[in-house]
Amino acid sequence: MAHFSFTAARRLAGGALLFAVLSTTAFARLPITYVGGHAMYPSKNIVQNALHSPVHTILVKAVVTAGLVKALEGPGPFTVFAPTNTAFGKLPRGTVANLLKPANRPLLRKILLYHVVAGRWTYGRLLRLVDRHHGRAALKTLEGQDVWIIRNGRHNLEVKGLKDAPVQITTYDVAQSNGVIQVVNGVLLP
Repeated sequence: MAHFSFTAARRLAGGALLFAVLSTTAFARLPITYVGGHAMYPSKNIVQNALHSPVHTILVKAVVTAGLVKALEGPGPFTVFAPTNTAFGKLPRGTVANLLKPANRPLLRKILLYHVVAGRWTYGRLLRLVDRHHGRAALKTLEGQDVWIIRNGRHNLEVKGLKDAPVQITTYDVAQSNGVIQVVNGVLLP
């Protein structure tokens, strides 16, 4: 990596180059997680990584249909409890196709925002939060309602929505430039 003096960096775009160099260095230290056999790079944002995940194609299509791409490309940080294609497949037959219809965009948007919370909620932070609240803690979603993080066994965490059974976090801490993805095996319904 090239070395830059602080004086030169300050002259270039008010230090923006220095920020880019430092940010790239910081992301280089974060681990690359593999989801569905494909690398998820900490230097990319939530949408950029999700586009390359073969197990999140339905989620990506839903995010595009709901008009949430720009929001999830934003600075965040966000934590996304990201259902896999298999998770969407557990819904009653025809549900996904129905949700992807233009007339159902408000409902789809509501469901997707129910999977997103503000902040970078890593496994360690979630576990500490749950432990402080005796095994169950609430997080406010961007949809406006709470989801509950529940300890299941010694080290496992689940996410519980208002409806249905808790879903398992199957892959923890997929680092993103604007947050973190926690891969889940079910769809949360508000």
